[in-house]
Amino acid sequence: MHLSKKCSVFKVVLSALLIVALLQLIYLSFLSRFHGKQQRYRYSELFGGSAAKKNAHPEKNTRKERLRYSLSTGGIFDNSGQYRVYKNLIKSDFTTNQVPGSHSNSGILTLATHTTINNLHHLDSLLERWQNPLSVAIFAHGEDVKFATALAYALSFFCPQIQALVDFHLICLSGETASFPEQDQEHFAGLEDCASVFSRLETHRDKYQNYAISGNVSYPNNLLRNVARGGAESSYVLVIDIDMMPSADLHQQFLAMIRRRPPASDEVFVLPAFEIRHARKIPSTKAELVQLYQVGEVRPFYEELCPRCQAPTNYSRWVNSHVRETGSLEVAYTLNWVDPWEPFYIGPPTVPLYDENFKQYGFNRISQACELHVAGYRFSVLSSAFVVHRGFKIQGEFHAKKEEENKQNRVLFRSFKEGLKTKYPSSTRRC
Repeated sequence: MHLSKKCSVFKVVLSALLIVALLQLIYLSFLSRFHGKQQRYRYSELFGGSAAKKNAHPEKNTRKERLRYSLSTGGIFDNSGQYRVYKNLIKSDFTTNQVPGSHSNSGILTLATHTTINNLHHLDSLLERWQNPLSVAIFAHGEDVKFATALAYALSFFCPQIQALVDFHLICLSGETASFPEQDQEHFAGLEDCASVFSRLETHRDKYQNYAISGNVSYPNNLLRNVARGGAESSYVLVIDIDMMPSADLHQQFLAMIRRRPPASDEVFVLPAFEIRHARKIPSTKAELVQLYQVGEVRPFYEELCPRCQAPTNYSRWVNSHVRETGSLEVAYTLNWVDPWEPFYIGPPTVPLYDENFKQYGFNRISQACELHVAGYRFSVLSSAFVVHRGFKIQGEFHAKKEEENKQNRVLFRSFKEGLKTKYPSSTRRC
């Protein structure tokens, strides 16, 4: 009798456990179906056609249609005919709503940068620091053309700050075309918010270095710089690499400075360039940077690879120059260019373009600084503004063909300098 009661209790408990397990399976099945339905809806909202338009917000539809139109143009070829350029593939709300010929305070200075898809994840922290108009030129090749198109669009779709401030331009080989990824849920169905898009970008961050693209394809850095710069609808542009960070409040400080001191037409404003150990947080102010500089955690950009390329900035003079008590940005001192200086600077859209014959590694920025010098520009070093590269540049960490490319571009640079004599016949300056 006692044993029978125990068996009955055991059966009841077992039945209860089975019911609970069954309910859990039903619940998990429901969640899975709901999540799948939600994912399909998200994908449809992001990339879907006419069926999705009924449910999507009007501004999202407009953004989608603008991308479709940009892609339908087929882009334009660059001067060499080797590359296809989709300028303003995706425009920000800021540039879309700008009145032609006018600039609000936030449109005085644009930051222009370039990258492949493997470094686009830097955009998150860059925009967190910058918070002003940003023009991004992305180079993609092969399958990455579709990937770059989709993720740039997803960033502008899900990330309010990117939607508000960032213009994307896409560059690929002339034989490749970008397309709208309507039938590719396998790759993009997981995109459901801004964080998920950056997570997807993280999976590509170590795919290859910009200068070591698969298929022996050349990275057209100067073309990308020109495209990004040309997409900046502002009075001044700062061109940097995407893994660099400007000092905090640069936009506001620069705006205040040019109101006090209107720039000359032949003047560009140099930001001393540094590099910082990977483990360190990027400094916001000159005081923070100098403190790290004095203990060796920050050093001049390219100090190990090409100290002469940045030495003319005169780092000791800059570090020891004190900002007035007001703390405002000003010109600390003015320099003439000397070979092989390649400064990062803020300049008007009228400064000479980068020479697009330079690709891969070597002389791509030096050549442009050299032309500024021959064209008569002077280089005014800003008192407290700077840019910082993430991580020390170290010998041996570059792609295998770096030295070979450097030699080829050195020969090209000699020819480039000869061409400047014809381009600026009345200039007495040489480089």
